[in-house]
Amino acid sequence: MTTSVFNNAVPTVLKAQLDSSLRMLVIHWTNTESSYFPYVWLRDNDPAGFHPDTKERQFDLTRINLDDDICDFALDQEHIRLSWLEESYTAEFSLAWLFANQPGKTVPDPALSDATLWRSDLTGGDIPRSNANDILTQDNALLTWLRDTQAYGLSIVDGLADDVKAGTQVAQKVGFLRETNFGVEFEVKSKPKPNNLAYTSIALPLHTDLTNQELPPGYQFLHCLTNDAEGGGSIFCDGFAVAEDLRRADIVAFDLLVNTQIPCRFHDEDYDIRSRKAVINLDDQGQVNEICFNPHLASTLDIAPELMHAYYRAYQTFMKMTKDPEYKVSVMLKGGEMVVFDNRRVLHGRDAFDPQSGARYLHGCYVDRGEFESRLRVLSK
Repeated sequence: MTTSVFNNAVPTVLKAQLDSSLRMLVIHWTNTESSYFPYVWLRDNDPAGFHPDTKERQFDLTRINLDDDICDFALDQEHIRLSWLEESYTAEFSLAWLFANQPGKTVPDPALSDATLWRSDLTGGDIPRSNANDILTQDNALLTWLRDTQAYGLSIVDGLADDVKAGTQVAQKVGFLRETNFGVEFEVKSKPKPNNLAYTSIALPLHTDLTNQELPPGYQFLHCLTNDAEGGGSIFCDGFAVAEDLRRADIVAFDLLVNTQIPCRFHDEDYDIRSRKAVINLDDQGQVNEICFNPHLASTLDIAPELMHAYYRAYQTFMKMTKDPEYKVSVMLKGGEMVVFDNRRVLHGRDAFDPQSGARYLHGCYVDRGEFESRLRVLSK
């Protein structure tokens, strides 16, 4: 075991040592933390192995012996220089970079924030609201709006021009638009021979869009140009809140909806798009990070017969919760307003409306979560 103590020049480092039994560099910091860096991890993350401009990894892992040992190191105020025995290779690391990228600890991501769960206690006036011109012209307003929209999964943008491209311009401040079989942009209004229930005047129960897609779209932008018909109120529900309440109330049903994928399908004269989805999806920490729920696109259930009754019970329980007024928030959008929501979290629906009583016309598009989060990271710098 090789050890070096460095107390003065680098205040964040108390001591560094090579532990040959663990085959790790161990750094003890002055804040009482200790970090463990495997030799192979250090070799793989040598800064010299990345392209200086693109920042992409160029290092070829197949060139090295994974069991090669670090035989020596040198420490100064800001860096540590490591030498490998077999390769006679030396790499230099920033101590600040090592502290920020400790194995076993997830690097903080400025694009990810804790979800603010809501139920019917979130009134229309409580939904985060931003001005379109501010978003388009001020980066700080854009960043605030992005953070609010991500935290709640839902926001309203007002002050949009009476132009079908006004909402699209806001969406493009976030990132590239997501094209689907309905196009890059789409119109939500009653039309003859519809290929989607959204293009009718009937009520739409709460759902997430396009569960039949391999990757359902992320954020949906719905710009209201006209809403003069009787009825047609927009309804929203925080799917994360429903899922967490279900986890507490009925863990068996929750686990079935997490662990069972069911077939989803959209088909018309031109398309037949299918995928399999679990209704509730978790991240690697066990937190709910996606809801895929659309009974209209659920295809014939083909799971094992012995699971069928229990699954239907769990699926029905979730569906009943989405119909419970405890979870619903209703908004009557006006011309010049746009609702923006996370399609893989927030369920949306609509009250029936009378197309003979007036016009109801919304213009929509999607931006994927990856684009949304990328803009958050860039602005957060």
